[in-house]
Amino acid sequence: MKKALVTCLLAASAFAQAPTFDARLPVHTILREDIFAGFMVDDADRLARGEKNLEILLKERPDDRAPLLSWTAAVTLYHAIQAYEKHDARFAQEYRKALDLYDQAAKLAPTDGGVIAVTGGSYGIFADRLPEKERTAAWESAWKAYQMMYQAQAAGVDKFPLHLKGELLGGLAQSAQRTGHTAEASQYLDRIVKTMPGTAYAATAQKWMDNPASAANSKMVCQSCHEAGRLAPRTAALQAAK
Repeated sequence: MKKALVTCLLAASAFAQAPTFDARLPVHTILREDIFAGFMVDDADRLARGEKNLEILLKERPDDRAPLLSWTAAVTLYHAIQAYEKHDARFAQEYRKALDLYDQAAKLAPTDGGVIAVTGGSYGIFADRLPEKERTAAWESAWKAYQMMYQAQAAGVDKFPLHLKGELLGGLAQSAQRTGHTAEASQYLDRIVKTMPGTAYAATAQKWMDNPASAANSKMVCQSCHEAGRLAPRTAALQAAK
């Protein structure tokens, strides 16, 4: 009887520890859509699902701790922004926590492309919504991250899909503009207009070039959806390959 009970407990333990997600799916593919649904349209249910998946992945994939911490930092930054906009005193605590998480991720994997992209992208989305005294540092972090992304990807940028190319060049242009790197901002805006005609990125870039003052009240990032690598088609493709 005892032997049977031990066997059942071991089986239950093994089942509990079994991977929840297909190991072939990158953590970014698993998390991105739910978390950005929270960021962009305030979908609390999907954001909560993304946060739950973060908790699971942090346990299941210790080798991905750095990028997972960067996602946790981005979610924490979002909660800090929400607190600030509601005049909630918890802003300071949440913001300090976010900064610490970004720092942990960067120290664990300073050249990891996922860490850098999540850091730059999340600051690019939220820096303008921070208290004024925090914005410069946030945009400096975004500018640094976008530069690192560009240095790693420069050779292939013009062959990227619309979203990847637009978000990289748009992020560079906006973070350069926000941090006073005027010459660099002009170069990226000109490149967007010339190499991405007919896109939302080009339309915004042209407006900024025609009326530089308009840049202060508009954005270049998040102008398109991330079609490549979405979770449902990626999962279906992996299942079909079995």
